[in-house]
Amino acid sequence: MSGRQQRVMVQPINVIFKHLQAGQLVHIWLYDNTEFRLEGKIIGFDEFMNVVLDNASEVWVKAKKGTPHREAVEKGTRVPLGGTTFIIQLVMFKSF
Repeated sequence: MSGRQQRVMVQPINVIFKHLQAGQLVHIWLYDNTEFRLEGKIIGFDEFMNVVLDNASEVWVKAKKGTPHREAVEKGTRVPLGGTTFIIQLVMFKSF
């Protein structure tokens, strides 16, 4: 028996569901815009992995400053955030 652990593949939608259940704060890395990330708690999602964030804020990577938003809906299409529209593709979560 080798001392190697076997890794198990987990479906991304299951990861989103675990963060939803735990109420954890997550960072969403954007595919098109690497200068800022979205931070908030997941309060909903659908089968296409569109995500609804509560207490969402934009966190600028270089400045480490956040612009608060009460609620943000993340989609793979246009998303209004504080009067600005972004094209968003969900890439990765980072939980705390």
